[in-house]
Amino acid sequence: MQANGLDLSLFQFDFDLTFAAFFLNADKTIYGRFGTRSDQKDAMREMSMEGFARALEGALRIHSRFPSNRKILAGKRGAPLRYRVPELFPSLKGRFTAKLSKQQPARSCMHCHMVGAAMRKVYRSSRKPIPEDVLFPWPLPSVVGLRLDPKQMATVKEVARGSAAERAGLRSGDQLLSLSGQPLLSIADVQWVLHRTRATDRVSARVRRGTKELDVELALKPGWRSGGDISWRTTTWDLRRMATGGLVLEDLADAQRLKTKLGTRELALLVKHVGQYGEHAVAKRAGFQKGDIIVEVPGLRGRSSETDYLATILASKMRGDSMLIGVLRRGRRLELRLRLQ
Repeated sequence: MQANGLDLSLFQFDFDLTFAAFFLNADKTIYGRFGTRSDQKDAMREMSMEGFARALEGALRIHSRFPSNRKILAGKRGAPLRYRVPELFPSLKGRFTAKLSKQQPARSCMHCHMVGAAMRKVYRSSRKPIPEDVLFPWPLPSVVGLRLDPKQMATVKEVARGSAAERAGLRSGDQLLSLSGQPLLSIADVQWVLHRTRATDRVSARVRRGTKELDVELALKPGWRSGGDISWRTTTWDLRRMATGGLVLEDLADAQRLKTKLGTRELALLVKHVGQYGEHAVAKRAGFQKGDIIVEVPGLRGRSSETDYLATILASKMRGDSMLIGVLRRGRRLELRLRLQ
């Protein structure tokens, strides 16, 4: 996908996607969105052609009622962003123009993930914490306990125990007709509503269950958004530069913890990769090595994921700060100092 000259007042979507589609009226009213992702390797795990076809059919039904339904569709469009087009972001300005260069089309092409990364850099370069909704954009339905059927139109496949969705009374087989008053065509529409939902909120849902329609409400607790995983996102590569100095981390498996005499509840992040070049080689220059196990990080307690690490450090440490990190290397305990970017 090419983002040069993209109208960000209209086209707001998950910039980490491989595929994204908008269903639009000629007057630019948005009927819905399609496209999602939850995995680095399998871009199509949460999508299917069957689901796309059903979303198209749903968009035509919405169109058949237009413009009488214009009011309920207003929430499909977000407020204008700070920068009208991507090339105005400070980190992209001067590097890209609104149109591709005929002489260098590949180098002049702005990828969509660059826009997502630029949004975060606005805060980081100003020495401000990255807001939770920017750090955890476009939450998947799983953060509220829902897994949707990729072959259907916003239809519940599974409900996680103890989740907000279970507490609301949602069940497998329910079709989500609307969320926060907005009609739904796909998983992407659910993500759009969650993306714009506050840190604590109550989200209303209209559900079709068999031949009946009913109203339910999801009560979201503080921190609900941070329950998602961002490690698969392309834009997380730049977060690693900021917070890990170019390390890729993974929670140490139980079998490996047993071998290294680490408990199952302790912090133990395995260094899977060490960046080798430029700003992604800061950790390398600080002495980190592939195979190191990180066992102590300021502000991080107990068993944690790479996402937990990123969220903690990016909320508490600013550009230019440094911190001591405890590392286990071949049974020996070390302390390494990492300067943050």
